[in-house]
Amino acid sequence: MMPVQKWKCSWSLAVFIASIVALVSIICLFKSPVDNSLYYFRVSQVPSSCDALNGSLSEGGNVVNGSINSNRSVGADNSSIEFGQPANLSDVQFPPDLHNAVVYRGAPWKANVGRWLSSCNANTKTISIVEQISGKICRNECSNQGICNHELGQCRCFHGFSGDDCSEKLQLSCNYPASEELPYGKWVVSICPAHCDTTRAMCFCGEGTKYPNRPAAETCGFVINPPSGPAEFPVTNWSRADSNIFTKNKSIAGWCNVDPSEAYNSDVLYKEECDCKYDGLFGRFCEVPVLSTCINQCSGHGHCRGGFCQCDNGWYGVDCSVPSVLTSTMEWPKWLRPAQVSVPDNAELAGTLVNLSAVVGKRRPLIYVYDLPSEFNSLLLEGRHFKLECVNRIYDHRNATLWTDHLYGAQMALYESLLASPYRTLNGEEADYFFVPVLDSCIITRADDAPHFNMEEHQGLRSSFTLEMYKRAYEHIIEKYPYWNRSSGRDHIWSFSWDEGACYAPKEIWNSMMLVHWGNTNSKYNHSTTAYWADNWDEISSDRRGNHPCFDPDKDLVLPAWKQPDESSLRSKLWDRPREDRKTLFYFNGNLGPAYIKGRPEDTYSMGIRQRVAEEFGSSPNKEGKLGKQHAEDVIVTPLRTDHYHEELASSIFCGVMPGDGWSGRMEDCILQGCIPVVIQDGIFLPYENVLNYDSFAVRIREEEIPNLIKILRGFNETEIEFRLSNVRSIWQRFLYRDSFLLEAERQWSTFGHADDWAVKLSQLHEDDVIATFIQILHYKLYNDPWREQVIPSKKESGLPAKCISKAQR
Repeated sequence: MMPVQKWKCSWSLAVFIASIVALVSIICLFKSPVDNSLYYFRVSQVPSSCDALNGSLSEGGNVVNGSINSNRSVGADNSSIEFGQPANLSDVQFPPDLHNAVVYRGAPWKANVGRWLSSCNANTKTISIVEQISGKICRNECSNQGICNHELGQCRCFHGFSGDDCSEKLQLSCNYPASEELPYGKWVVSICPAHCDTTRAMCFCGEGTKYPNRPAAETCGFVINPPSGPAEFPVTNWSRADSNIFTKNKSIAGWCNVDPSEAYNSDVLYKEECDCKYDGLFGRFCEVPVLSTCINQCSGHGHCRGGFCQCDNGWYGVDCSVPSVLTSTMEWPKWLRPAQVSVPDNAELAGTLVNLSAVVGKRRPLIYVYDLPSEFNSLLLEGRHFKLECVNRIYDHRNATLWTDHLYGAQMALYESLLASPYRTLNGEEADYFFVPVLDSCIITRADDAPHFNMEEHQGLRSSFTLEMYKRAYEHIIEKYPYWNRSSGRDHIWSFSWDEGACYAPKEIWNSMMLVHWGNTNSKYNHSTTAYWADNWDEISSDRRGNHPCFDPDKDLVLPAWKQPDESSLRSKLWDRPREDRKTLFYFNGNLGPAYIKGRPEDTYSMGIRQRVAEEFGSSPNKEGKLGKQHAEDVIVTPLRTDHYHEELASSIFCGVMPGDGWSGRMEDCILQGCIPVVIQDGIFLPYENVLNYDSFAVRIREEEIPNLIKILRGFNETEIEFRLSNVRSIWQRFLYRDSFLLEAERQWSTFGHADDWAVKLSQLHEDDVIATFIQILHYKLYNDPWREQVIPSKKESGLPAKCISKAQR
């Protein structure tokens, strides 16, 4: 469609023409066959009663003969968890769970682990939802320096621009103010002795060099002093620029004028501390421009500019996935199709708002995702100084996907999946939940990025800085939207990826549901447990934080951390390795603290738990050359890195799950390799632990029982071990972000017509993943959370049979 700004006519005429185009496209749409991908659940024929059954959610998602089906899987046949109904529905009977395999607040579940909602909830029907396609305009069309949110009529400005119409250009300095001792100011990640791009506070070689767009990031531009002793490390002198990076002398280590081909042939020296850190560039010398990482890669309706989606005309949203009235219905995303669209015949064409109403068939729960200002998401991505920070993928020289091992990538995966989910709605009046997307995973890694983050106001505490960011997001939705006050935020969902979860959440949002990786109820550790001072939250005043715990199991949920797909593990099916091939009784490989070489120096690291396990059972000599007091041949507790980590997990019966600086990814490592988790962290919940009964597939050891750990494990008979191993095999995919992988596989297939090995392997899995499990839990909570009975009963159509809804909710 021709961009509106090119027309020599009024906006009202443009909207009128757009409406006609939309009407024509609607006619075309309904001449086409109905898109079966609308029906997100493939539920088998069942009686209209509350008899127990297995429902299914499937949308294809398989790779067939190397091609990826366009319908992405959100769950598979007979592959989802079975939730029972609440005990107060006395007219509903359920079969008992003979093994007590899974429990949700006392509700009875069916015996199979890893199946979809039982009975009523599996019988959900499609309901009609009216989606509003908005047409509000933004001032000056955001001056071509931002994207218009057509729902609010407000601009989301690119990095370095501000104002109602993004016309104000900011000056984001790379350096703090200079002093005689520090001519480039005190250290900050963006510190720069070369050319500073003040729209992003990023350092480049600049004009006058052969490669002006080559990053000269951080240590690259400064003199590095050699180690002062054999056990010491090089030290960067932040007061003295390294002019050699501009040299053209091939015998001096340079950077900005180094020809890549000459460097690869070893014909020229280069400064090894320099690196290609910024996103959108690849190769040792940043010589290859590649795709940057954006939310959902702009959904095919925009250009990714370093992390910010510059949407095509007629599209908006953080990932360009939301159509406006200027967009043809034929281009609408799957979660809005097929739709019956009505163009208002009495539209006030002279006004600034013309909405289209689209009736779409959907199933609950319906989730409204706030389109927050760019400071909470896109700017954090666009201005990041290291391409691997807070993302789950980057792109190589062929624009092929490289998955990161960044544990915080789970937040990106969740955000993208919800934006592309069939459960997403644009109608806040019909929404069951409201997701507030603040990318605190980027704040973790970016708090010291540049002076404009104003960390000095927070005494260097990233926890305090991030609390303020969440409070500003809360204030924004209070001001711009009507939804918060209807439930005091109880139907809102916030994501916290930090090492200690939602400990630093502002008191104003604590009624909401918190998604975390650290479920500390503070029943034992009623203080900050991190050994890293900048993340400590003890110093945050109660008038800002309140007096809430880090985790409330009645309302919050622990989600698995991000783990990149391991093709070798998938190919070898390590999760399915039988008991007879698991020779090691207990296995843990990780940092064990100051007693070991390269161990964390803080005694408070891991709350001392890993250190105590190592003291008892260490299988590698510590600095004094001693093994653990109870060292055994079939027990491995070591800090020594290995290239066969997953293989060693899969060769073990029991695997240790202990904290690091807060949460760690050890639970996911255990489950994904089929090992029985041994959890040692008192009062701290792990993924789904307030939903699943961990006794059926894990072992919990109290910290005081650490000396008896191996004795306890040897006490399990083979029947008990086989039972837990089989349950781990049943639920392991619930710890995998398969939905995120398949989203990316679709993008790669549609762009390049190619499916990588990881895409083929993952498409062959059929059980429900992290996202499907999360949706199922939301669905259960929708009709069973006590707080919903305390508010005005909802009159929304549920899609459930009448017998399945309590009288209070009818």
